[in-house]
Amino acid sequence: MRASIKLALMALVLVPLAVSAKRPAPAAQEIPGTFSILGFDPTTGEIGAAVQSRVFAVGNGVLWAEAGVGAVATQAIVDVSYGPQGLELLRRGMAPKDIIKTIWDRDPDPRAATGDAENQANWTKYGRQFAVINAKGEVAAYTGPRAPSESGDAQGKFCTAQGNTLGRPDGKWPPADGMKPSLVPAAMVAGFEKSETDANGRRNHISLRLVAALEAGQAAGGDRRGQQSAALIVVKKDAGVWLHNDVVLRLQVDDSPEPIKELRRLVEKSPPARRGGRGGQ
Repeated sequence: MRASIKLALMALVLVPLAVSAKRPAPAAQEIPGTFSILGFDPTTGEIGAAVQSRVFAVGNGVLWAEAGVGAVATQAIVDVSYGPQGLELLRRGMAPKDIIKTIWDRDPDPRAATGDAENQANWTKYGRQFAVINAKGEVAAYTGPRAPSESGDAQGKFCTAQGNTLGRPDGKWPPADGMKPSLVPAAMVAGFEKSETDANGRRNHISLRLVAALEAGQAAGGDRRGQQSAALIVVKKDAGVWLHNDVVLRLQVDDSPEPIKELRRLVEKSPPARRGGRGGQ
């Protein structure tokens, strides 16, 4: 009996170790990387955003959205205040490209304020990456010269995609052929635009298109450290379930070996009333 109990306890210890071994932890000092997309559906008026990263609970701070106003993504060397700042300027009617300039210009840059060597490496404003979309689908993005490589952004019709710490489709890092512009942002834009309709010609909800964009980004290289968490939000005035609810969908996958796959499952599982309608509970 004692031997059986000992074996059972050993199994309980080894199973979590085996699971965690599938996804090696990032280096302690490595700056969190991510790739995200902001999108707009002119037919429904819905604004949405989605993100994936090899960090825990990436949805806590990257994505900001308000119905009838727009959305913001702030990542790389993150200043979370860029999110609420961006929404406030969107409410005032400022164009996305002007919001990008205004927020970055007035960033005091912590490295300049402290002179701290570690701060200079990790929190400089020159490493920021953020994007803005308004309620018309107009977009703009900024990728700083010190954002973690590979990094970049790309814009399409009613969408903008951006990412840093990006990998290659073959999963090898550093790349044998040297550093080149990442394929991830452009792949995400293509994924969003090409998923406007399904195989039968019916319009896909924007939530499905945002997931399709993440899937395309992952296939093009994703976060070079792997996967861990993902999040998605879609907003429209009074379009959520229940009364006075502007949130059509808000989903987070905080820790998973396949967060994008799980995000798709949640989107597809959500009742139609949670994808552009109102219902009860």
